[in-house]
Amino acid sequence: MDHRDDSRPEWGKSVSKVCLLPQRVVLVLMGFFSLICAFTCRVSLSHAITILAISNKISNKTIANLTDEAPDGVCQQEVESKDAVEHIGIYTWSETEKGFILGSFYFGYLISHLPGGVLADKYGAKWVVAFCVGVTAICELLSPTSIRLGPYYLITLRVLMGIAQGPIFPGLNGLLSSWAPKKERATLGTICFGGSTMGIILSNACSGLLLHYYTWPVMFYVFGSLSVIWFFVFAIICTSSPFSHPFITPKEREYLADEVGNVNKDKPAIPWKPLLLSMPMLSLIVSQMGHDWGYYVMVTNLPLYMADVIRFSIRSNGFVTALPYVAMWIASLISGVVADWLIRSGKLRLVTVRKLFTLLSAVLPGTFMVAASYAGCDKALVVALFTISMWTMGMYYAGQKLSALDISPSYSSTITAVINGLGSFTGLFAPPIIGLLTPDAEDRLFRGSHTNGESESKSIFTQPSGHSPAFQGVSEEVR
Repeated sequence: MDHRDDSRPEWGKSVSKVCLLPQRVVLVLMGFFSLICAFTCRVSLSHAITILAISNKISNKTIANLTDEAPDGVCQQEVESKDAVEHIGIYTWSETEKGFILGSFYFGYLISHLPGGVLADKYGAKWVVAFCVGVTAICELLSPTSIRLGPYYLITLRVLMGIAQGPIFPGLNGLLSSWAPKKERATLGTICFGGSTMGIILSNACSGLLLHYYTWPVMFYVFGSLSVIWFFVFAIICTSSPFSHPFITPKEREYLADEVGNVNKDKPAIPWKPLLLSMPMLSLIVSQMGHDWGYYVMVTNLPLYMADVIRFSIRSNGFVTALPYVAMWIASLISGVVADWLIRSGKLRLVTVRKLFTLLSAVLPGTFMVAASYAGCDKALVVALFTISMWTMGMYYAGQKLSALDISPSYSSTITAVINGLGSFTGLFAPPIIGLLTPDAEDRLFRGSHTNGESESKSIFTQPSGHSPAFQGVSEEVR
């Protein structure tokens, strides 16, 4: 069927007259909100665990019983305000056990990437993304029950949530391959993928407030309910392809047909051998693993580090752990616009832009992350250095993250699935490794009252994370 034939239903023609935004922008915004839902649900446990575990409950009074002043390496606890809800720890989890609980999500996350990516390429990405958020919402709503039943139930639920979220990035890449023209790709892509950063921002900030004013289950119910609402809105207004959208305007459909084409039409079988053995693909895998180590360490362990080492109050912890991601989100939006401008103006080739932004988003974050671990108990300096670190990481979305679309729009979901799936191994191992690096944390919380304890807390942020130019290979554009 010719793409210029108007086959929309009558109700669709009526709706299109009142739509204020192009449907490709609507789809990108829904992708943005899908990642907000996914990451608020993913990260919420990192905050809940700071008040669920009895081992975290060390007060200034306890320290005062040991010495007149806080021991070396132990920061003073920020006092909670009088209107804060008192939380009583439920479990005597060690740091290693908490690491396995937080890391269990990635057991499921890494195994569902490839199946989800293949399904998105073969049958369309809409329902893959809808499945991801829908099942995530159910898992989030069941989290309080699983926590009360015991850690093994919680770990099982987190594995299921990981399975649900594994295909979300491959699915979104599949949607962008059909809806994002090349000259708008960096801008639309960074807006869409920026939802992951905004999800962490909202999870950190809102978790702190919800835990401050309400009992801890409320946090899970709020995030889970919002994800359910997103699911129904997305199912109604979005489609995998512009050619099957019921109320896209003929003008926009023709524009996308000329600029993007129908990438899902007459698609041949996935060329597995050339794909997996190509040097651009291998370079993307290595750079993804390097990025993910630093990123997942921050996502899963920054709330614990701020609460247990720097010792912010519950409410303050939410805000100070959100600030680095606010910086990252703003940087990602700016970098997307700058990258598109550099490409459109002809100042740099597409592959050069991708390499440059990938390089900067790897070397600089690692440098400032290590510096933050040596800032001691200077709360303002620690927050500032982590914020600068994540600001520089924001350029990643205009670099490595969009390279799968450049390699092959037709198989972008599968390519992203392979890259993200292998990269998620770092998310699986990072929290347990951090727990093992701090064996005294059950009593001294990451830093101890002696020199060894201080070195342990610093070692979290000095593990090799691939943040060096040697890891920054980005592909040439290949159709």
